[in-house]
Amino acid sequence: MDIILIPLLAVISSVIGIYVWIVITSVIVSWLVSFNVINSNNNFVIMIIEFLYRVTEPVLSKIRRFLPVMGGLDLSPLVLILFLWFIQSVIGQLMLRIVMVRGA
Repeated sequence: MDIILIPLLAVISSVIGIYVWIVITSVIVSWLVSFNVINSNNNFVIMIIEFLYRVTEPVLSKIRRFLPVMGGLDLSPLVLILFLWFIQSVIGQLMLRIVMVRGA
């Protein structure tokens, strides 16, 4: 059972790490579009923006329902990243515990 569980948890933790970077990229791209640093009329840029929106918005919209508006600041990406880091930490501790029990 441990032979399958530890690599599975490692893959889940890696996917969470990749998703954290996608959320960070989404925030940075939204800032760059807001400040007209990148051209949002370019088809490639539109494709990237749409991908980031489709991947992050379903989760962020659920968080926004519970967060109060903070003077125009959207804190939902920060909450999501902190939650994902917490889940990664739990997975790491679970993997460590499995290895420790297995070694005993």
